[in-house]
Amino acid sequence: MGFAPSLRAGFLLVLLGLCAALPPPAPPEMLHESFAGKSEFRTVNRRPLESCRNPSPYLSINVSTAGPLPDEAFVNVTVGGVFRPRGSHWVAMITPSNSSVSGCPLSGVNYLETGDTAKLPLLCHYPVKAQRVKSDPSYLGCKKAACQKRDASGGCQVRTCGATLTFHVINFRTDVEFVFFAGGFQTPCLLKRSGVLRFANPAKPLNGHLSSTDSTATSMKLTWVSGDGRPQQVQYAGGRAAASVATTFTQKDMCSAPLLPSPAKDFGWHDPGYIHSAVMTGLQPSQSYDYRYGSDSVGWSDTVKFRTPPAAGLDETSFVIYGDMGKAPLDPSVEHYIQPGSIAVTKAVAKEMQTGKVDSIFHIGDISYATGFLVEWDFFLHLIRPLASQVSYMTAIGNHERDYAGSGSVYVTPDSGGECGVAYESYFPMPAAGKDKPWYSIEQGSVHFIFMSTEHSWSEKSEQYNWMERDLSSVDRSRTPWVIFIGHRPMYSSNVGIIPSVDPDFVASVEPLLLTNKVDLVFFGHVHNYERTCAVYKGKCRGMPRKDASGIDTYDNSNYTAPVHAIVGAGGFSLDGFSLIPQSWSVSRISEFGYARVHATKTSVLVQLTIDA
Repeated sequence: MGFAPSLRAGFLLVLLGLCAALPPPAPPEMLHESFAGKSEFRTVNRRPLESCRNPSPYLSINVSTAGPLPDEAFVNVTVGGVFRPRGSHWVAMITPSNSSVSGCPLSGVNYLETGDTAKLPLLCHYPVKAQRVKSDPSYLGCKKAACQKRDASGGCQVRTCGATLTFHVINFRTDVEFVFFAGGFQTPCLLKRSGVLRFANPAKPLNGHLSSTDSTATSMKLTWVSGDGRPQQVQYAGGRAAASVATTFTQKDMCSAPLLPSPAKDFGWHDPGYIHSAVMTGLQPSQSYDYRYGSDSVGWSDTVKFRTPPAAGLDETSFVIYGDMGKAPLDPSVEHYIQPGSIAVTKAVAKEMQTGKVDSIFHIGDISYATGFLVEWDFFLHLIRPLASQVSYMTAIGNHERDYAGSGSVYVTPDSGGECGVAYESYFPMPAAGKDKPWYSIEQGSVHFIFMSTEHSWSEKSEQYNWMERDLSSVDRSRTPWVIFIGHRPMYSSNVGIIPSVDPDFVASVEPLLLTNKVDLVFFGHVHNYERTCAVYKGKCRGMPRKDASGIDTYDNSNYTAPVHAIVGAGGFSLDGFSLIPQSWSVSRISEFGYARVHATKTSVLVQLTIDA
């Protein structure tokens, strides 16, 4: 086994730390924090939001779009008529437009519940975006002045100030309003509302993304979102068509707690519309096809070209793998839970795909970080659309999709914000064992992939454990000589945090399965960096890589000793560091945004890390 920039002869697993430049990550100019649902305690502390005292009679807020909103736009929001510009002035994007804009001083508890510690607007319903007006550098100096009243000689008697902000808007189906506030995020008072803006086509089919259904690569599932639940279809391969099945979920499906309702139940709820899925059949492995999706009544998507992955048993496959991506705004807005590296990583993967050498993408947990703020799923799906619409986008569930008290998760944390896996399984229908059983295996080329859920019971003799034992023991190594094990929470990490990154009970239960079944390589996320081990078992190195003439770490698996573990959780979330005292099993540690690209043949696996240089 090894880490190298080129393939090596022999039965080798080749893993590498080759660094290539990513685009620079989005600047961390946003603040974060969150609030959630209604409770008796919250109601006691809720106060009506009154208009600010002595506002200017000339106040205005105008939006640049002349008509209904398109599916994507950068709209200019101009505020004017302000007597005294202040740093505490801000503008929120509210959806739906009838959402409460009253102040809730204790709403910040709900942001903290999901792990976001930044300061966000304390309204009674989550504003999708917010920008401080001073982000227009001309505002505080009143460089955009207007004369509201002149005297008889033409001199200006009343002078006011203004500013223009740019908001990135996508079609999330519900209507929008921009609201101008004073008082800062913590003690807001209302100055002016823009009036309601609606999308031109709230039912438009959007954000199509692909997934594999089995190991033959002769069928692919396409999933998309629409505001209309009537059957639609995908048209593909020059005349074929497949009808969609539409699902949705409601607030009643979200998890919560009696004393502190979850964000998904109240504060962060947003109607998801309808999630459509259709299966394209009769395909051939490693072939390209065109498709579009929708209907005559709601409209059609653009035509997209996609490529099927290689079938099981073929000589080779190539894939990209990362975890913990999330999303970040494409404007200067403040949003809940911004992942500063997500834009750079998606752009880099898109560039990688232009080479034609990416068969699949694997996103291994902590997908969108919506965590109960449901509109953020739309922004995440929009972000990955250039990737997931062209190749199979396979996922594993993480703590920020599943965990919540009383939900049956192994870990009793509020990390999903009350989503409890419902939104994740709706948007990413994998070929899983069943509802709320998000474990599965699939084969591509020379590799058998097994995806587990670290959030569901993995203890010995549990349903998932028994399934993993059966699956691993049934691999045909003559067809797929490599076995790659994938999950979210790691077994080995040098990260030192308040909450431990590694659960020793998980390691004790599952690690023996990996050794017994000669798993070659293990990928995890959860920790936001890159780290690679020796061939390790029970914390001891059973095999060390040797460096070839080019300085490449190479692990020779013709003499198997133990799995090699790699954390690839640097897909976007703020990065984690490492202990100052290195562990004996830790071979490589890099704290930079990036992803791994993997190429597997019958005799070698090459893993190359692409990072932000």
